[in-house]
Amino acid sequence: MTDDLWLQRRLIELKIGFIFLTRLPLTHNEPMADGELARALWTAPVVGVAVALAGAAVYAVATALHVPQLPAAALAVAATLLLTGALHEDGLADVADGFGGGGTRERKLEIMRDSRIGTYGVCALILSFVLRIGALAHLGDPALVALGLIAAHAGGRAAIPAFMQFVPPARADGLSAGAGTPPGESSLVAALIGAVAVVACLGFSTGLVAVVLLVGACAFLSWLCRRQIEGQTGDVLGALEQAGEVIVLLVASAAVQSLR
Repeated sequence: MTDDLWLQRRLIELKIGFIFLTRLPLTHNEPMADGELARALWTAPVVGVAVALAGAAVYAVATALHVPQLPAAALAVAATLLLTGALHEDGLADVADGFGGGGTRERKLEIMRDSRIGTYGVCALILSFVLRIGALAHLGDPALVALGLIAAHAGGRAAIPAFMQFVPPARADGLSAGAGTPPGESSLVAALIGAVAVVACLGFSTGLVAVVLLVGACAFLSWLCRRQIEGQTGDVLGALEQAGEVIVLLVASAAVQSLR
């Protein structure tokens, strides 16, 4: 494969990643081949960086206009929601409702597919928003917020391909099953990009703590979803991303607190 063809292929995969993970008005003119989306998921942390930069820009503008840190942080999170269409938040709510309200595997999957939100889902979303907005507000300085957002959004998405590779789909249809199984190269590249982003933004020691906690969260969610529904779904992947965001932002906030 020539260098030009290799670069063209990577750019197409990057576009697919943005189409799949954001609401940006991009189109893919050719029919998507089997496994093409799975191969493109190495771009997940790259897309996360772009989403983070949008949130950071909104926070910087808000603080420049003398908006207090807490509402500025809320506006930053709102900007990321607008860009992603709340894709991951929807997954978190569905997983909380399904795992919390279903008595059997089949009932859990049925609840997760239901577009209505229940008490468990509402509580999970409130907790996610409070933790993320509070952590960003505590970081305070726009530069620190930007670094925290980049680390959180890249790190939160970095494990998605590997999770799909090692945890089988819980159902034969649905978003995750339809995407296919990412190849090892895509999983490795995504993990490396995410880890480098976290360490580069938070510093070696703090970043290493965040990476270890992210790995632990992946392992726990892998065990939990195997126990609950015998596999993963697109909703589980959304919950994985949300857990990653929260973990990284809390680690960043704790590190800043220790220096004050």
